[in-house]
Amino acid sequence: MEGERFGITADGDAVQLFRIEGGGLKAAAMNWGAVLQDLRLSGHEEPLVLGFERFDDYPAHSPYMGAIAGRYANRIKGGRFIIGGRRHQADRNFLGKHTLHGGAHGFAKQLWQVALHGPDFVTFTLHSPDGDMGFPGALEATCTYRLKIPGTLSIELTAATEEPTLCNLAHHSYFNLDDGGSNNVLDHRLMLPAGAYLPVDDELIPTGVVEPVDGTVFDFRHARPIRMEVNGEQVAYDHNFCLAASRSTTLRQAAWAQGALWGVEMEVWTTEPGLQFYAGHKLAPKGRGLGGRHYTGYAGFALEPQVWPDSPNRPYFPQAALCPGTDYRQITEYRFRLG
Repeated sequence: MEGERFGITADGDAVQLFRIEGGGLKAAAMNWGAVLQDLRLSGHEEPLVLGFERFDDYPAHSPYMGAIAGRYANRIKGGRFIIGGRRHQADRNFLGKHTLHGGAHGFAKQLWQVALHGPDFVTFTLHSPDGDMGFPGALEATCTYRLKIPGTLSIELTAATEEPTLCNLAHHSYFNLDDGGSNNVLDHRLMLPAGAYLPVDDELIPTGVVEPVDGTVFDFRHARPIRMEVNGEQVAYDHNFCLAASRSTTLRQAAWAQGALWGVEMEVWTTEPGLQFYAGHKLAPKGRGLGGRHYTGYAGFALEPQVWPDSPNRPYFPQAALCPGTDYRQITEYRFRLG
């Protein structure tokens, strides 16, 4: 189960990179953050995801590129929540006020262990102790990347806890189906079947309203370009789209996207009730991207299956509570094909 030596953490731990191949795809994933570092489709030369060539650029510059966000992906207002009748305060790493992606040292910035590795899959595990970033209960998490026919990247996330806690994991790759991030994705076509979305305030916290997409710039029910200007400015998409009222044990389609140059298509299927669509307007990380690229705004877009953000403070949202004896299991598939 030895991978390639990819770098060393600030604590002196070795970071390993694992290469897998299957179903017309090739991928590389590392045990730091369970990050998907690279993904390629046979017949399409450019990478499908944004990534860095050197490990050191990940802890220094990465905006969660390819990582597994947790213990609670997305935002919790004030970082405060009640579970099991007890109040908890999670790490406030966003604007100094709110919790984002599980805190400053959430799952995306921790070293996972390598449990299994085969030609077409790799499984990482993580032990998150009681009190990690303010979240109660020790949690055991796993992430399996598997490449399947036809052109499918399957991501299975599981977790179990010793005490009542929150668990909301999300894969956070940035996709560019044209040229690997050399140019922007605004002319990619996107379809999201969601009939509603969550408006946010100036600090990107959901207002609590579940708003229909009808007649708004958030209506992607029919495929259209990401490019959408209002008063001469591109809409800054970074919102949860509401797929369902609860998590599911079966897959449902969450998105379809197509590149503008070569017609590469991607479908997203998931068990999760929400999908965060972030068009990447703030992307401008320092560091050398794949192929020596320097990424700028809109170089890639993220489609993150998840429980709706700030659900601990909105009881009418789908919930992320996890109790002992109940297993968390998410399956998400990104399915690619040439146009």
